[in-house]
Amino acid sequence: MIDIGEVLPAARAALEELVRIPSVSAEPTEDVRRSAELTAALFRGVGDPEVEILDDVPGGRPAVLVRYPAPPGRPTVLLYAHHDVQPAGEIAQWSSAPFEPVERDGRLFGRGTADDKSGIAAHLAAVLAFEGDPPVGVTVLVEGEEEISSPTLGALLTRHRDRLAADLIVLADSENLERGTPAFTTSLRGTATCVVELRTLATGVHSGGFGGPAPDALSTLCRLLATLHDEHGDVAVAGLETGPVPEYDYPVSRYRAEAGVLDGVELHGTGDVAERLWAKPAVSVLAIDAPPVATASNTLIPVARAKVGLRVAPGDDAIQAATALAKHLTTHTPWGARVSVTVSEIAQPHHVDTTHPAYAAARRAYRRAYGTDVIEIGSGGSIPFVAEFAAAFPAAAILITSAGADTDSNPHGIDESVDLAEFGRACHAEALLLSELGRDRVRRDGRGL
Repeated sequence: MIDIGEVLPAARAALEELVRIPSVSAEPTEDVRRSAELTAALFRGVGDPEVEILDDVPGGRPAVLVRYPAPPGRPTVLLYAHHDVQPAGEIAQWSSAPFEPVERDGRLFGRGTADDKSGIAAHLAAVLAFEGDPPVGVTVLVEGEEEISSPTLGALLTRHRDRLAADLIVLADSENLERGTPAFTTSLRGTATCVVELRTLATGVHSGGFGGPAPDALSTLCRLLATLHDEHGDVAVAGLETGPVPEYDYPVSRYRAEAGVLDGVELHGTGDVAERLWAKPAVSVLAIDAPPVATASNTLIPVARAKVGLRVAPGDDAIQAATALAKHLTTHTPWGARVSVTVSEIAQPHHVDTTHPAYAAARRAYRRAYGTDVIEIGSGGSIPFVAEFAAAFPAAAILITSAGADTDSNPHGIDESVDLAEFGRACHAEALLLSELGRDRVRRDGRGL
């Protein structure tokens, strides 16, 4: 293994080159294919790997598969990232062009710098550190549709199962809570989204002529949505589970600052912040269809709709949780209003088994790179592909970590960025992980060194 400092300039250059391609998967264009082709080209130049662009799943975006076969008796590591990105949003709000990487104050700004083209660059740095001849088998899978919830990933994993099988799967698409401290994400909440529609009147009628006895749909909907939480702000939907809480002290003041909670506004729920954010379910009203104030008339609204998002706790089942949410909405509808609930966007939660022997090697590697012990954290968000990998390869260890992203990275938002020092530490840690595993013998059956 060569000094990581020798390969970081090439890794950064690759990251900048990738960021310049607006590979927005929600808007399928040739740019998504161009980013796949660039990813493939970057790895073709490092050793003699097998490299292929996978576009054989109907409806899927192009993915990239890179394989460095394992030396005899050595384990195989699957390194995952994704090359697609979110839309830039309101470009005028960016401090610099979203698809032109710019360094400011030690951070590299641009769409995809943190989510997740830094993951591609970190994987590239790891194999560059061994000059294309890693001490273990390395398979790199770079997906092209993560930002649209990976709709065909399951089919891709099934179709290419034999070539993707690994002893350890490294999913570099999370973040570190503190710069300079490595974090392994050990739990993820799932999601279940629904649209609830209420109807109280056959048509809109004058609020003066009929208001009072006749319930308008919007007031009725607001009353229904208010039943989703109790007086403390805890979720009041029966049948939802609570998961295990990672041992991390998340200060309330820090959470309030990071979330932008206004002074005087109380936080929802009971328990410490880590429990509420990572281990408990959460319900949010994401949108309401209603007349805009500027054009509203004195008319009783006959029908109203809302989009409700449920974050499902680790250990619960997203389908059962969605059923519980739908049951709550239908049984708590007031005043006999007609109600319909349509469920969509199901993603399972996940809890990682950290007792696998590969975790000992990972902790050693990340401690050496960062100079401090790893912390284990949860995530209030969802990464749907984690459950897909766990289902496809149940014997493999799963390591969810950061490729440089931190709480200031603002993925999906304006001025997305990655801290370059943190990115360098992530590259070093991943290379050291391959080195550690090269000395260990993690069996494909999932246990023992």
